Amino acid sequence: MASANPIAQFLQQRPLMILDGALATELERHGADLHDVLWSAKVLMEQPNLIRAVHRDYFQAGADIAITASYQANFEAFARRGIDAPRAAQLLRDSVDLAVQARDEFWAVPANRIARERPLIAASIGPYGAMLADGSEYRGHYDLSDVELTAFHGPRLEVLAQCGADVLACETIPSLPEALVLARLLAEYPSASAWISFACADGAHTCEGRRIAECAAKLNEFPQVVSVGVNCTRPEYITSLLQSMRDHTDKPLLVYPNSGEHYDARTKQWTGLADSSPLAEQARGWYEQGARLIGGCCRTTPSDIRAIRAWASLL
Repeated sequence: MASANPIAQFLQQRPLMILDGALATELERHGADLHDVLWSAKVLMEQPNLIRAVHRDYFQAGADIAITASYQANFEAFARRGIDAPRAAQLLRDSVDLAVQARDEFWAVPANRIARERPLIAASIGPYGAMLADGSEYRGHYDLSDVELTAFHGPRLEVLAQCGADVLACETIPSLPEALVLARLLAEYPSASAWISFACADGAHTCEGRRIAECAAKLNEFPQVVSVGVNCTRPEYITSLLQSMRDHTDKPLLVYPNSGEHYDARTKQWTGLADSSPLAEQARGWYEQGARLIGGCCRTTPSDIRAIRAWASLL
């Protein structure tokens, strides 16, 4: 990895880092079929150029960081599809390479560098529950020991920590124990850094039920965890969650909520209505509450990121 703390370096130059928006639902919008245990990782095998194109769209919209298509890419899920470990490891590396290619293509155009820092690449590491492909990342309670969680996360983290990403994005984590497993694993790769982002059930608790303030305090002890926050959580909860976290950590806070719609893991469908307030409009309040990395998760689009960029340019 290029820097022990690329987030801190970026924030020394700019007041806000803009994350990208949804990858999987954006791939679907472009016609990709994600009805598979691999979800967006399926596209790594079938339409890698589409992943690169979506990353490029987000950079063009104003994203300062791209999150790779490795959220649901893990050795167990690949094995279910008959993909052996060496090929699975290469697909993980490919997820980073595609984002790097998109970033470098974008950055090669001089006009794209005006009032911008060189964008970063975050290698996505989803929770154990994502591998189950049944919505468990929104519940937690896996009934697994720390040893078992370490055995699951270790091999993928080993690959992604050494393949050219700037930072690891441990995201949609439903529980504090799983987050601590990931934080401890980082020590095996001293040059690696990561953010850890929780999926939350309300304005104060992770999906598994732990208070987000406690999670922020516990992770504050790990120097390689360079940012903490929440993602794939309803926008209406974000302000309260930020208020709960900010007094319990000195790390930059990040938020990238979903659109506010509900995902039914059984039918694989989104239901309900998106939040009525535009993401960029809400982002102003989140910044005032201490968020320094802001973007979008499921069902958000490049248009949302473009609007955040337009507002952030005034900071």
